[in-house]
Amino acid sequence: MIDLRSDTVTRPTAAMRAAMAAAEVGDDVYGEDPTVRALEERVAGLFGHEAALFTPTGSLANVLAVAALVGPGQEVLCEARAHIARAELGAHGAVTGLTMRTWSDPRGQMDLAAIGDLLAPDLGPFFVRTTAISVENTHNFAGGTVVPLDDLAAVRRFADDHGVGVHVDGARIWNAHVATGTPLADYGRLADVMAVCLSKGLGAPAGSLLLGPADVVAEARVRRKRLGAGMRQVGILAAAGLHALDHHVDRLADDHVHARLLAEAVGVDPATVDTNIVALECADAPGLVARAREAGVLVGAVGARTVRLVTHLDVDRGDAESAARVLASLLA
Repeated sequence: MIDLRSDTVTRPTAAMRAAMAAAEVGDDVYGEDPTVRALEERVAGLFGHEAALFTPTGSLANVLAVAALVGPGQEVLCEARAHIARAELGAHGAVTGLTMRTWSDPRGQMDLAAIGDLLAPDLGPFFVRTTAISVENTHNFAGGTVVPLDDLAAVRRFADDHGVGVHVDGARIWNAHVATGTPLADYGRLADVMAVCLSKGLGAPAGSLLLGPADVVAEARVRRKRLGAGMRQVGILAAAGLHALDHHVDRLADDHVHARLLAEAVGVDPATVDTNIVALECADAPGLVARAREAGVLVGAVGARTVRLVTHLDVDRGDAESAARVLASLLA
């Protein structure tokens, strides 16, 4: 089977497994795992933030990051298909008591006019107070689209002018970095807090990081433990992340090429495919998923009429070409 459901399905390479096996470890709840500390310091430095916190999942990193800016009964604004709104099972409201309002853009982009209409930083005691704007880069359900740096800077200025924070869901920020050549620190400086993931395009088996000021990260460490996510000798996972940073960032360009190859085969304009995700509109997404499975290709339905194709470390050029032929035939 050629698995295009997600870039989370990657398996650790032999070299990554060797790095994990050799990792120096300690008890991370006590702050004594040297490999975790090395990963946190390195990733914080890459993005120009004071500190970082290793978490088991991207969803938890996002929950902790947004909670640093938005308290119970307050709101965060985000695009309607943002991961924090659509794919984290309501965790933000259920766990932290915040609310969300959304704007909509077909490519998951910033709409300052719409954000301005939604923004309510202080409208008195009868309105929910906006305390943050969330940006997803790249935007998963919009097809892996990149938010341009100039647009992020405009959101940063807008947020500063109105006294609200900026959260960046950078689960696939590595893809944006490779696709555009934008330095990671340039993305980092535009966010008060951000979350980055190691277990998608970078191919680690687990792990994300929350980035932000040292005091925010210290409080997030307490909240992580409160939520039951304190981890012990987790340096074996942090070692996978360090290996991925050393060996799997530049190769993301291959995934982007393979995604455009798939896009052309299924009738999607390759020019609209910024990174490693292709959003394919069709009449019956579940039906296409079932037929593709029978033909040896796994794809995922993300809506009644939208199928998502995601390229990754475990899909080489030959796999991409084979999947393209299968999908083109099914659509024909």
